[in-house]
Amino acid sequence: MVWAMHVFLLRLTHPPLANMFGIQKLRSASTPPKVHSQLHTKICSAQHRGATGGMATLIPAIGSSAFDSTGERRLAERLEQKLDDDYLLWHNVPIGPKQTHPDFVVLHPRRGLLVLETKDWHLETVQSATRQAWTILANGQPKVVINPLAQARHCAIQVVNALERDPQLVQTSGPHQGKLAFPWGHGVVFTRITRKQFDAAGLGETIAANYIICKDEMEESADPEAFQERLWNMFAHSFGGAMSLPQLDRVRWIMFPQVRVQTTGDLFDDNDADAEMPNIMRVMDLQQEQLARSLGDGHRVIHGVAGSGKTMILGYRAEYLAKACTPTSKPILILCFNEPLGVKLHSVMEAKGLSDRVHVRHFHSWCHRQLTAYGQSLPPQNMPVGAKMMDMVDRVIRAVERCQIPGGQYQAVMIDEGHDFAPEWLKLITQMVDPATNSLLVLYDDAQSIYERARSKQFSFKSVGIQAQGRTTILKINYRNTRQILQTASLVAADLLTADDKDDDGIPLLKPVSCGRDGQAPVIIKLPTLRDEAFAIADHLASAHKEGFAWGDMAILCADWKNMDLCADALAQRKLPFNVRKRSGDFNPGANAIQVMTMKVSKGLEFPVVALPGVGHMPAAGEDEKEAARVFYVAATRATQRLVVGVCGPSMFGRQL
Repeated sequence: MVWAMHVFLLRLTHPPLANMFGIQKLRSASTPPKVHSQLHTKICSAQHRGATGGMATLIPAIGSSAFDSTGERRLAERLEQKLDDDYLLWHNVPIGPKQTHPDFVVLHPRRGLLVLETKDWHLETVQSATRQAWTILANGQPKVVINPLAQARHCAIQVVNALERDPQLVQTSGPHQGKLAFPWGHGVVFTRITRKQFDAAGLGETIAANYIICKDEMEESADPEAFQERLWNMFAHSFGGAMSLPQLDRVRWIMFPQVRVQTTGDLFDDNDADAEMPNIMRVMDLQQEQLARSLGDGHRVIHGVAGSGKTMILGYRAEYLAKACTPTSKPILILCFNEPLGVKLHSVMEAKGLSDRVHVRHFHSWCHRQLTAYGQSLPPQNMPVGAKMMDMVDRVIRAVERCQIPGGQYQAVMIDEGHDFAPEWLKLITQMVDPATNSLLVLYDDAQSIYERARSKQFSFKSVGIQAQGRTTILKINYRNTRQILQTASLVAADLLTADDKDDDGIPLLKPVSCGRDGQAPVIIKLPTLRDEAFAIADHLASAHKEGFAWGDMAILCADWKNMDLCADALAQRKLPFNVRKRSGDFNPGANAIQVMTMKVSKGLEFPVVALPGVGHMPAAGEDEKEAARVFYVAATRATQRLVVGVCGPSMFGRQL
């Protein structure tokens, strides 16, 4: 019954997407439920990314693309306008193991994969042509270049060879066994040469007519069906069938390494011919990829619910900017509030070989380094920790105002967990962006704002120097959590998650939308004592390990140190590997051990298996109910697959669960 409802919903709400994957064929009751769950995920994405108006999806968005010529831009417009919304397009995006840059890649689940080269040449630019090479005039001088079709074919073959390494993307029997399981092709678009000119010049002797589109065939008035027909004629390798949704994700994983979501600590080596393809390939959602690739210069703000991929997009942006650095470029700064998230982000940049260009700091560590680097005095050691942190920030602010600490130190600044930053912190950090680049990215989710200082004042981004008007993006779909985990988190935080839309310059409160991924229902444990609860949690984690989860995939998130100590004792008695994080420097994201930490410092992290002991004692005596609900919501949404909740105790949260 559930799968039938999914198909019915798909047809009513997004018919083109249904056509895209041939859903009309999915009527058999024998269709695996997993397929329908994946379809439902895609439906959610399509529904909430906004109507496409029947146009193809272009990545990056046309307003953010850097075109080499007016003809290239014109072709992008035609592809976007003339192709249906079941086409995916990439412009000038590096693809495959060799990271070659074709002008356009066109992907359609039933039509297949097409690589296009664009030539914005006038007829008189072409001096001579053969099937191997063309001589063109470049800056008034003859220049020999590879035949444009051979150029497109070379790029396409590199990608096809990479795709054919994946057993799940090739035909398993028949005359084309081992060959790609769907059609592929390549072609050339001449944006300034008409078909008549092409034929009259004899260029058809060097490129067959079906492999080209000419200027007069891509006019704004061109018939969409005729335009698409010309593209389909470029598919010389038309054997194979339609792509499934999992296959589409695998194609994107192989073609675009930048959009991979790493599931292990090891990075796949595309250049190792003997490397075994991973069985599970996770990639960014199409909306996430388009946003990540379309982020331009200037100030940008992304409002996103927990699990919407904000940090992943930040990582992509940092990598993109770092790889574009020159030897004289200023460094890139990533700031967050929680120290464990900073450690995790640093380990990611280090694994990619970018840590020398991308500096990852948690905010107070950055303040300490600034004071030390520029010879400013530090707060007295005997001050209470909270007061010392506040004083350290104040000293940096005053030093910047007096020009004793310079502004503009970084070519780009990216702020994760912007919702945990006080307005004066944001104002300080904004001044650290080099005015020549003016590149600032702020990630925000007010529902996860668990520190009072960040909510103590109503403020606008403009008031702290962030020019966000017209440059904000909202991500409402939660991809991290299963539907069951998100429902459990929302049981306690329902009032907290009441949507409150604001204008571009304000701080909206977003209600998350589940992507529809199903999983196990969270396990609710109700035992007489917290100690009993701790041992039950240890036993659940031991069982999860027997099912195949690594110890490093697990975390126990506690409201206080008392529960942390109880859980650590239970883990020790059960002889399970664990690591307790109570102070800065204690967290090691690469350790194959159960991580035990407070709920608050877990923000920004995620684990396949999460246990939350002591929820039956939340909120604690004297604690604000809404504050405790925020903390619970943050902790529960760290879990990607399994959630265990202990509700021993008399509190409201336990009764709600």
